[in-house]
Amino acid sequence: MKLAEALILRSDLQKRFEQVKYRLNNNVKIQEGEQPAEQPAELLKEMDSLLGQLGLLIQQINRTNNTVMLDDTRTLADALVDRDMLSMRRTALADLAQSASIRQDRFTRSEVRFVSIVNVAELQREADQLAKTYRELDTRIQGMNWLTDLLV
Repeated sequence: MKLAEALILRSDLQKRFEQVKYRLNNNVKIQEGEQPAEQPAELLKEMDSLLGQLGLLIQQINRTNNTVMLDDTRTLADALVDRDMLSMRRTALADLAQSASIRQDRFTRSEVRFVSIVNVAELQREADQLAKTYRELDTRIQGMNWLTDLLV
């Protein structure tokens, strides 16, 4: 199985787990004398089975990400951290630029005037550059995911 397929399967298992958890929560209390729509014991078994599959799959994904090199200097795991940091910095800068550019109308001269103390255009340029770098790195990671066999 390719790493990309394992990632898709992980997402599916996570969604199925959440669905079973939801169904379980909806069937643990009923009116006296009624029957539950689904048996909680069976749902618990299904939930445990999904968690077992998910745990094993996550271990294999992590093992693969920690072993496979994206380039000469970093593993896939390192590249994923780099991608996450790019995303966090870009979001922070974009939010900062938006906050600094919000105008506050004054209706009288006596009202307090607010001014931005950061260069909004420069912040936006840097955020745009980080977004581009993020997209390029993400494309490389996604490509490698389809080329890499999952380590078991």
